[in-house]
Amino acid sequence: MKAVSVEEAVARIPNGSTVMVGGFMGVGTPERLLDELVRQRKSELSIISNDAAFPGKGVGKLFDAALVSTLTTSHIGLNPNVQKQMMANQVAVNLVPQGTFVERIRAGGCGLGGVLTPTGVGTMVEEGKRRIEVDGKSFLLETALRSDFALIHAFLADYLGNLAYALTARNFNPVMAMAADTVIVTAENIVPVGVIAPDHVVTPAPLVDYLIANG
Repeated sequence: MKAVSVEEAVARIPNGSTVMVGGFMGVGTPERLLDELVRQRKSELSIISNDAAFPGKGVGKLFDAALVSTLTTSHIGLNPNVQKQMMANQVAVNLVPQGTFVERIRAGGCGLGGVLTPTGVGTMVEEGKRRIEVDGKSFLLETALRSDFALIHAFLADYLGNLAYALTARNFNPVMAMAADTVIVTAENIVPVGVIAPDHVVTPAPLVDYLIANG
C-alpha cells in the first residue's frame, strides 16, 4: 500500500477505464476522488455503482460533467440527469437487480465465472443470457463483474491499509475492494497500526493499493 495525494491517485486512472465506486445513494462514497475525477476531466468512464446517486452528489457528479459512457447499476430513479442522458443515447445503462449486482461483484472478487440466480427467469432480463436447469429449477447465468479500479471510502484506515467501515457506509465498499485490479481508498480517519482491532478489519491491507493522505 502506498499513501498518495488525491491528485496523484486520480492521475493513474486513464480515460476509458472501468471504475467501481462504493456507496449507496451517496453514503459511503469517496467524494474527494469523484471531485478529482471531475477536475481532471477523466472521460469515457465505465462506472459500476449500486445507484446513480443525485445530481451534485456521489457518482452523480460524473454525470453532471458528462464523463460517463456506460453505467452498470441497480437504480437510476433518483438522478434525472442520468435518465436524460440514457434517453438521448449519451450513456448506456445496464440495469441489474441489486442482489444479482452484488453477487456478480462478489463472484469477480472470488475468481468465479459468475453466479446462478432465478431472478429474471421468464422476463426481459433473460434476453441474451444462458438458462441453466438445476434439480428441475431454472436459473440464469450472470457473469462476474470486475473493474480496472475501485474507489472505496472507509471510516478507519491504518498505516498499512487495513480498513473498517461505519454502519451503512460499509455497503458495497468491501466487496468492490476485492473485485478490482487497483484499489484506491479515502478514509475519514487514518490511525496507527493496532488501533483497528484485528477482528474489526473488514478489508485487509493486501487488497489496498493506494490510500489518499488526509489534509
